[in-house]
Amino acid sequence: MHYFTTCPSPVGTLTLACDGGGCSLVGLWIEGQKYHGGAIAGSMAEDSGAPVLAAAKMWLGRYFAGEKPAISELALAPIGSEFRQTVWQLLREIPYGEVASYASIAQKAAARMGRASMASRAVGGAVGHNPISIVIPCHRVVGADGSLTGYAGGIGTKARLLELEGAGMSSLFAPKKSTAP
Repeated sequence: MHYFTTCPSPVGTLTLACDGGGCSLVGLWIEGQKYHGGAIAGSMAEDSGAPVLAAAKMWLGRYFAGEKPAISELALAPIGSEFRQTVWQLLREIPYGEVASYASIAQKAAARMGRASMASRAVGGAVGHNPISIVIPCHRVVGADGSLTGYAGGIGTKARLLELEGAGMSSLFAPKKSTAP
């Protein structure tokens, strides 16, 4: 069984989900986001009293207030394959207010997994299916040309999150057509 709660944010209503013990965050989705609910099988019961959900709400409040809370402050347990787990771990390593390209994440993922190479497109799929948006900062991944591409929460939301973090937006741009996976 998984539990969820919602909370308002500057980018819309957020849904937070935790494991049955209320100890690990397994999901955080923005209202209207693709893949809402992700890999959680079955229904979720509403529970706003789980300790990790309360901690995540506090973390998000600090984040949206312009603070830089550490990802390590929350117990995270995203549900996904070994490949996706590797990509999501690499996303956690992108510093606050900075961006990384899908290609650079692909190179790092290949190295971690002992492969000669990895397709950026495969990485894009894993990034797009990130079940813990904002905390695992998939919004910090951009196209090699600086395009704000591939965000399941919407390009406008991606830009708002990067602006909130003070990312250098002068070299970034929104593509003419959405490329969200």
